[in-house]
Amino acid sequence: MINPLDLSGRTFLVTGASSGIGRETAILLSELGATVILVARNEARLEQTRAMMGAGHHQIAAFDLNRTDEIPSWIKSVAQQSGMIDGIVHSAGATLTLPVRLLKTAAFDDLMRINVTAAMSLTRGLRQAGVHREKASIVFLSSVMGLVGQPGISAYSASKGALEAMCRSLAVELAPEGIRVNCVAPAHVQTEMADDLKSMLTAAQLADIEKYHPLGIGTARDVAHAIAFLLADTGRWITGTTLIVDGGYTAH
Repeated sequence: MINPLDLSGRTFLVTGASSGIGRETAILLSELGATVILVARNEARLEQTRAMMGAGHHQIAAFDLNRTDEIPSWIKSVAQQSGMIDGIVHSAGATLTLPVRLLKTAAFDDLMRINVTAAMSLTRGLRQAGVHREKASIVFLSSVMGLVGQPGISAYSASKGALEAMCRSLAVELAPEGIRVNCVAPAHVQTEMADDLKSMLTAAQLADIEKYHPLGIGTARDVAHAIAFLLADTGRWITGTTLIVDGGYTAH
């Protein structure tokens, strides 16, 4: 039986693998046969992720992605130790819910550093000679908030909009090098980060959010499926696009 999602023999680096969508993506990729390099700052939580994964020589590479200038050389060293990489999933990210009148430049810069600058540095790292295999794929985790407007999240929306614009240009630039670049843009899904947001909302506000998802609130596995689709041979002819996984949120 042919399985176009089979990832046996491939190696992927997943950031934000200590929780949420990053963790679920790492688990799914392992179930599809891939070897996964788990990246986040908290090594203990990465160990928890590895314990949930399918069989394989999965590795932990604890690293603070805020050290953006060091990312390319760090990825080079990871590839030297683990072998060449077939792709990167940048799931690590930060959120910020704050009205613009209270927004400080430092907070905006911190958000952009992890959501956008780290993504660019990861791309710079992957495209180095000896780091990626002949055909490679990058998936950035965006958000529907990069496509629609909502009060209080202008900084977060700006970071995701920038990520998607960057993805399109990188896709064109890196296609001759055999590297595809895409985004996945989920709406609200059940994750620890979403739980933190829920704690700040009233029951009426939560009901309003659910109302705008015709298929209901999604799960991290729903998003992981889309990411795996883009990494596998199923995404061979797809680059420079944003795959919206939102339960119908943006159909309104």
